[in-house]
Amino acid sequence: MNDIKPKQYFMEHEQMDFETQILLGCCHYGAADAGEILAMVERIPSGDFEKWYQEWHAIAERMQGIAEQSALSGNLVSARRAFLRAATYFSASAIFIDGTKNPSRGVSAWKRHLTCWERFCSYMNTTAEKVGIPYEGILMPGYFFRPDKVGGPSATIIFNNGSDGSTSGMWTCGVASALERGYAALVFDGPGQNSMLWLQNIPFRHDWEKVIAPVVDFLLKRKDVDPCRIALSGISQGGYWILRALAFEHRIAAGIADPGVMDVSVSFLRELPQEMRDFLDDGKEKEFNEAMDEGLRYAGDEARQKVEWRMKPYMAKSFYQQFKMVQQYNVRDIIQQIQCPMFIADPDDEQFWPGQSKEVYEALVCPKTIIRFTGEEGANWHCEPKARSLYDQRMFDWLATVLPK
Repeated sequence: MNDIKPKQYFMEHEQMDFETQILLGCCHYGAADAGEILAMVERIPSGDFEKWYQEWHAIAERMQGIAEQSALSGNLVSARRAFLRAATYFSASAIFIDGTKNPSRGVSAWKRHLTCWERFCSYMNTTAEKVGIPYEGILMPGYFFRPDKVGGPSATIIFNNGSDGSTSGMWTCGVASALERGYAALVFDGPGQNSMLWLQNIPFRHDWEKVIAPVVDFLLKRKDVDPCRIALSGISQGGYWILRALAFEHRIAAGIADPGVMDVSVSFLRELPQEMRDFLDDGKEKEFNEAMDEGLRYAGDEARQKVEWRMKPYMAKSFYQQFKMVQQYNVRDIIQQIQCPMFIADPDDEQFWPGQSKEVYEALVCPKTIIRFTGEEGANWHCEPKARSLYDQRMFDWLATVLPK
């Protein structure tokens, strides 16, 4: 759902090419290997969702086998590294699962990803504690990472995932770099994310302050967390959720949005013809759903896969309900309530929410910083997939000025 067409590197299928770039970005922190990724590119025809699943699942199984053998032999560093790559590849296999002949395989692939992620955590040298965060009568699963050689309570970063990022993906999207710099890190599955979606069927919600408040409550009960040095970072659609939360949650000392997302619905509405927008505005659910079905039949399997994948965590019962629901995901009326210092990433060629990082920056009235990530640096596209180390350098250097370790 975009009208920006940056350069493709590996595949003509734009989303497959983007996912390949994300995987290459995982290499910096050991969550993938470039040779393994490029070998997959050679074997997967562009746009072939079934082949994408088969090849990534096969290499994930092979990597898990290597990890298990290394563990049995007492080679724990090798086991740890292989389990992390296996987790990445199992997760990758399910990205286009809704476009395959058997979408039900997605849950199994995700579970195997989680198993490998937890084995990776168990072999870490630093503290990697599996936690449960009380939330509306249930527990949100999470992981608390504490850096080595820290005396006293730590400055801590909550890393808020996006709409479809994997649990293990948070290692390369903040956790590894935080630990290197002496910060503690907390990652968690919120409503609609990972285990909350795949295992508990709990959907997204727009009022994310009701998610972050119990996360902060949880951290404040820990003696190893400094209550005055907690930051909140959101990646991808997390760039909306953290803005929403920070408008209400003022116990957090710093906020980070990669990118800034003012209005999630823009990425859904952009390609709708005016007639369908009128159906939506006028409450004509039957007409909207019929038009959407007709449009997707005409557009083909690729378009339907994209729409169904994006709808999955909202758990809407119809196209109309999905599009009405996502219109709630907007912070324009509350963004000026944010008080803490903010870091906003602004990548060139942002394909989902172009221009919104600047819009967010201009609307904020708190201390604020916006940093552009350019194509010339290899840091363009949504969430800088090929330049996570550059992103980390700039973001953490900023964070050190407002939230010292």
